[in-house]
Amino acid sequence: MNDLPDEFTDRLKQIIPDNHWDKVCASFQCHKPLVLRINTLRTDIGSILAAFEQANIPCEQPAWKRDTLIVKAQYRSQVLDSELYQKGLLYSQNLSSQLAPLALDPQSGDEVLDMCAAPGGKTSQLACMMRDNGRIAAVEKAKARFFKMKANFKTLQHHSIHTYLADAVVLWRKTPERFDRVLLDAPCSSEARFQTFNPDSYAHWTLRKIRETSRKQKKLIYSAVNCLKPGGVLVYCTCSFAPEENEAIIDHIVNTFPQQLSVVPVDIPVSNTQPGLTQWQGNHYHESLRKSVRVLPDEIMDGFYICKLLKNVSTLRTR
Repeated sequence: MNDLPDEFTDRLKQIIPDNHWDKVCASFQCHKPLVLRINTLRTDIGSILAAFEQANIPCEQPAWKRDTLIVKAQYRSQVLDSELYQKGLLYSQNLSSQLAPLALDPQSGDEVLDMCAAPGGKTSQLACMMRDNGRIAAVEKAKARFFKMKANFKTLQHHSIHTYLADAVVLWRKTPERFDRVLLDAPCSSEARFQTFNPDSYAHWTLRKIRETSRKQKKLIYSAVNCLKPGGVLVYCTCSFAPEENEAIIDHIVNTFPQQLSVVPVDIPVSNTQPGLTQWQGNHYHESLRKSVRVLPDEIMDGFYICKLLKNVSTLRTR
């Protein structure tokens, strides 16, 4: 951990429980395996397992996610260059990333909004969960990321996904209270992706950057709430440890709409978690933030924050 910014490490020590500290530190220093989600709209788990066996590529399946394969890092190039991957039967997606769609729990026939969708892994997972029945709006503001996402969807061949090059901050003005479910995987400081052996992964990190990102996240979640139907569900997530980008954002939106929004428990099938924080460096957050979840990184999973919100009644009449 000595290679990471001292200020980042000091902050992390205030967040991570003591009994998890060594494992979390080790996660920044290891080369993690390749995690693959099977595109179940175009193939089945048995066929993929048979193909891996024939190619002599050993893999493991998490007990809670049978459509996912974990492959040792040494086989990364072989898998990514394979016909299976190139044809879109597999998609590289960290296990932590796969938890957010599970928490959102979209139903077949739903209209779903993925607000900051590129490169599209979670969007694709939503389509698989919905059996491609329904409508998913995948929105991305950055042009280069948008076209990469479109290319990914063309390979994956999902028919329920519709792509939009747009700024999600103002989306609610065009689609007020339209969606059954909204996923906001907010742009963040990406702290969970830091690697001690890759200085480029953390070269951008500063507290100023966190504050700037936090301001954008508050605008995005305001739009997300107003795009959501009354009775709908919003999942907010980041790959950051910073409370300013996580609990503080939820505390802000719950205080903006105290009667209209409720934090509800996040139901995910992993144990390497801790409850959301209710205080940080003198700031006190809403007690319901304990129902949100921080996924603690390990030798396979990245760190992640997930919060689930239920919209009780319309928010539009409050403005």
